Amino acid sequence: MIYHVEGKLVEKTPTYAVIDAAGVGYIMQISLNTFTKIGDSENCKLFTEQVYIRDDMPRFFGFADIAERNLFRQLVSVSGVGGTSALLMLSSLSAAEIQSAIATGNVTLLKSVKGIGEKTAQRIIVDLKDKIGKGSLSPEFFVSSNNILKEEALSALVMLGFNKGAADKALDKIIRTEGTGQTVEQLIKAALKSL
Repeated sequence: MIYHVEGKLVEKTPTYAVIDAAGVGYIMQISLNTFTKIGDSENCKLFTEQVYIRDDMPRFFGFADIAERNLFRQLVSVSGVGGTSALLMLSSLSAAEIQSAIATGNVTLLKSVKGIGEKTAQRIIVDLKDKIGKGSLSPEFFVSSNNILKEEALSALVMLGFNKGAADKALDKIIRTEGTGQTVEQLIKAALKSL
């Protein structure tokens, strides 16, 4: 899995960017928010996520910051929301607007995104409301540097053979209850006790 790609920005459109890193051109689909954030700088760093449409067809998505990538990951974890739909949501609404809509149960705002119907909007709210956090529009694990530690811990747990979804939920619970001042090792040990 590729965590990020950094290099020369070769091409940029509102829907994709191409970054030349060590002679290899990586094409990634991007949101309008990322398009705006990367601007016209010669060098660019995008945090990546790989989503499979079919077993043999991966697509790469790039994000200007970790918070947007994590929200994308949460959105594609919802049944019926694919990479294209999640990217369209992140292009139509800001991350804060999406988080607010989920936290407050605003189906109308989510439905305003093309391709998101009422049932899908309701499913997004039901599935992600607890992850977004009651009354918190920007939870710690979306915006803190601890997010990198959480990703490392999650990767280690998956390599140890644990289910990714169960491990992710365990880590989220630990971060909510214990705070963000833990090392990767502490997160892994705490998760192992609850898995």
